[in-house]
Amino acid sequence: MHTLAPARDPSGVKDPETVETPKKSGKKPLLVAAIVGAGLIIVTSWMLLQPVEIAVTTLAPRSVEIALSVVGRVQSRNTLDVRSQNAGQIAQLLYGEGDVVAKGAPLAVIRADIEAAEANATESRERAARVELARVQLVFNRTETLAAKGFASPAALDNARAAAESAKAVLAAAASDRRAADAQLGEFTIRAPMAGVVLLRPVDNGQVVTPTTTLFQLGSSDAREIDVEVDEAYADDLRPGMAARAAPSGSDVIFSARIAEISPRVDPATGGRSIKLLPDTSISLPPGRTVDVTIVLGVRANALLVPRQAIIDAGTDPRVYIVSEDGKITARPVELDSWPSLNAIITAGAKAGERVVLTPGQTRASAHIRPRETQAPASMPGD
Repeated sequence: MHTLAPARDPSGVKDPETVETPKKSGKKPLLVAAIVGAGLIIVTSWMLLQPVEIAVTTLAPRSVEIALSVVGRVQSRNTLDVRSQNAGQIAQLLYGEGDVVAKGAPLAVIRADIEAAEANATESRERAARVELARVQLVFNRTETLAAKGFASPAALDNARAAAESAKAVLAAAASDRRAADAQLGEFTIRAPMAGVVLLRPVDNGQVVTPTTTLFQLGSSDAREIDVEVDEAYADDLRPGMAARAAPSGSDVIFSARIAEISPRVDPATGGRSIKLLPDTSISLPPGRTVDVTIVLGVRANALLVPRQAIIDAGTDPRVYIVSEDGKITARPVELDSWPSLNAIITAGAKAGERVVLTPGQTRASAHIRPRETQAPASMPGD
């Protein structure tokens, strides 16, 4: 039996199902990865070898206002603590904090039952003395008329005259007692010693007070002053009459003021001296309002100004980083003005035209950098 063999394609092309696919080579992806890795290494190395870009500023002389910035509070120019001359229980309080009072206005009443009774008694005695004087005066008048007609003796007239004089003296004494009793009773009605505003009322109705208890604190309503405290190290440079700028905290409203008084005493607890400033114009700020004050001492011409962050070891050994033309950093000792400010004034060690590193913490001495010019502040912050 014969088996038939499959016929061959006369074209000699194999059946697609029987064609073998050649295997792909792994050398090409490895080559690409190597090239990319080498490129990354080259770029990274180039970046690492490049100088770091650092902000610098060129020193330039300019006029700088020398000023002292402090925080103060608005106060009434005159303040008085109102107390009672006598101990007792408060019967009535007529005003509260923030109320405006006139001079002499009753502020409070202290219970004074005994004193009131005594005042009533003296008033009654005065009335009785007045009635008695009227009676004896009538007797004297009649006796005088009768004596003129010869119907009364001179002795009777003298007695009538003496009785009238005695009644006048008794009335005067009774009136004096009444005035004294009224004055004593009046001391239990507390009155405002001046016109002003009630700043404080630390007592309540029914409270028992003594002559040392403050019932009210009054402040003058027609004038305000600003009280600040300045460190003793800088207060010596201040003088009455120096100009200042003031602005309520959180407000853009600025008004002018001047130093009116400098306390000669240094507070041992704070090391500061109290300074009082008077606004050049009337202000309507309430007592206790916080005010930002800038006291102007003068203007310094041709000053070299840099931010304090550019100073290295400002408190012990002040230095700055000076940048040369080729970008090399050199540490340079400098002298600074001792006046407090956010920005520093270089008085020696650097000169105009030199470049100073603004962020010395980002570099070091002898390093090379790429300077990025940044404009220095035009004036001292807060001035």
